[in-house]
Order: sequence, then structure tokens, then C-alpha cells
Amino acid sequence: MTTERDYDKLLTVALDKAMPYDWSIGLHGSMFFQEIRENQRFVGIRCPQCKKVYVPPRRVCGPCYTEMDELVPLSDTGTLRAFSVVNYPFIDPNTGGQRPVPYTYGYIQMDGADNIFSHIINETDVSKIEVGMRLKAVFKPKEKMQGHITDIIHFDIIS
Repeated sequence: MTTERDYDKLLTVALDKAMPYDWSIGLHGSMFFQEIRENQRFVGIRCPQCKKVYVPPRRVCGPCYTEMDELVPLSDTGTLRAFSVVNYPFIDPNTGGQRPVPYTYGYIQMDGADNIFSHIINETDVSKIEVGMRLKAVFKPKEKMQGHITDIIHFDIIS
């Protein structure tokens, strides 16, 4: 089976109208991105009842329905739990431009967290990617940080 594509024949869309909107990530989401912007590290939140740690932080533990407020510093490394090499082009909501294909989207369990965090992995060759691999976040230079998900450029494979 081959995965080669003729990228010259893919559908492209050009938008010429602005589509402004506002969306709040809330207190816990703000703390998550502030920690990335200021310290280039992740922060999670621990449930006082079941002790699970979630990244990014959220207000309520899903299984327990318990409000959470204990922030937990986390590592910038994690374990790949699942991945998909994407060959379908779409308009990237972060840039407004077409996302280059292919790219790999990974589901990463950050060290110290109990849930999965998803982001781009800096590898598209399926033969070089395995579930269970160790990954490390690569951040933008501090002076270019904006407090946004794009402050995390991608994750590199470290083993």
C-alpha cells in the first residue's frame, strides 16, 4: 500500500472575508498558557478526591465532579499513546492559512499527568514513530511567546 499523493491536485480554499470572533479559555486555561509563556513548562491540576492530574487544567474533574484548584508543575516530556499522520489539507484556525501536509498529530501522556494532551509531532515517517516513544516539547523562543497553543512548536522524539 502506498501513501503517496499528488499534492498539486488537492483542494485549496482562499478566504477574503474576515471572520472575527472572541473565545475565552477561562481561568485554568489562562494559567496553563501563562506558565508556558513565562516559564516554558506545563502545569496541570490535581483532583482532591481521586488524585488524577489533568493537563491542560480544567475546573472540574470529569469522573468525580469535584472542583479542582491544586496546580501541579509538570515536565515537558511525555509518552506517545497514539498518533495519526494526516494527509488531508485544511485551513489552520491558528494561522488562517492551509496547514502543510503531511503532519503527525500525537496523543501524549505528559509525565505526571493522567490524561492525554494532543499536539504536533516533528516526524511524518510512520516507520520512525511508535506508540510508547518518549517525546519532548519544543517551545518558541521566550521573546516570541504569545500565551497561545502555538507557543509549543511541536514535540520531538527523544527515544
